[in-house]
Amino acid sequence: MFYKICCRLVKFFLLFAFRIKVYGAENVPSGGGVIIAVNHRSNWDVPVAGASCPRRLTFMAKSELFKNPVFAGLISSLGAFPIKRGKGDIGAVKAALTILSQERAMLIFPEGTRNHTGKPLARIKEGLALFAIRAEVPVVPVFIEGEYKWLSKITVTYGAPMYFKEYYGKKTAPEQLAEVSAEIYKTMWSLKSD
Repeated sequence: MFYKICCRLVKFFLLFAFRIKVYGAENVPSGGGVIIAVNHRSNWDVPVAGASCPRRLTFMAKSELFKNPVFAGLISSLGAFPIKRGKGDIGAVKAALTILSQERAMLIFPEGTRNHTGKPLARIKEGLALFAIRAEVPVVPVFIEGEYKWLSKITVTYGAPMYFKEYYGKKTAPEQLAEVSAEIYKTMWSLKSD
């Protein structure tokens, strides 16, 4: 209930702050576990992705954001769970796989942190593929573009879901995970309009 109220408030605010256009949201499966993979340029990306997605999202957030108990309670109620960046956070991995096994939608930024270059990174981490293959869920690539300036146009484009069934239930090498993550990332950037 709290999530729905917040979503409505965010949508109302975003309606006045930016001119947001959403394309392809029907590509998000209506049920079952799914990963929503989004490019990351700004802190605005989280509320924009949450407000534009037809499903309730859960998402990883850096553990530093959970130091303040009041803020931690707020973002936890909105679907966030902590991850220690730069380390192999087994607890966060288990939490993510549990969320997906519960047939929920999870937002992931493949770039890991904000990318201000305007260009795709040369390499991304394998976590995205690991979650998709282990949980046996599709990945919906999403690209957000436009400047977060007052009344500027922001475009959110959802691509077709990507399935990797040939890897389900099999042991995957790090090289294979890297290839799958790179394929998802390349598809995500292909949604860019210019």
